[in-house]
Amino acid sequence: MPARDTDHDSVKRALTDEVWTITHDPYTIEAGGEGKVYFDLGAERTIAAERDGVRIAVEIKSFRGRSNIRDLEQAVGQYFLYLTHLRRIDPGRILYLAVPEDVYENTFHSAIIRPLLEDIKSPLIVFNPEVDRIVRWIR
Repeated sequence: MPARDTDHDSVKRALTDEVWTITHDPYTIEAGGEGKVYFDLGAERTIAAERDGVRIAVEIKSFRGRSNIRDLEQAVGQYFLYLTHLRRIDPGRILYLAVPEDVYENTFHSAIIRPLLEDIKSPLIVFNPEVDRIVRWIR
């Protein structure tokens, strides 16, 4: 099993504070018999009594490497690898990429990154790791 991201517990607490139930930690699925895919978290929340529950998988990225651009390249590749398997195994679950607020504000708005985010349309959870709080949901 891969190592946990440094902000794993912060995102987990933030989701719990927003009344999400953590159903898997980690959320693991079989990837075609040749291995497994490990999402950081699986969670669910009932929107209303008459509706089905919303289920999400969360891949947490802290961007602690030398380059946020390089970290984003790796995160996007991992996101699409996981999304491909999630769509086949658990198609009702939405995959979110969770990123720290400072990375979102300082890197994701740059001219080189903005077009990528517009094209891939990845749902994002923007979190503040200092206060264990989700500051923005982007879908």
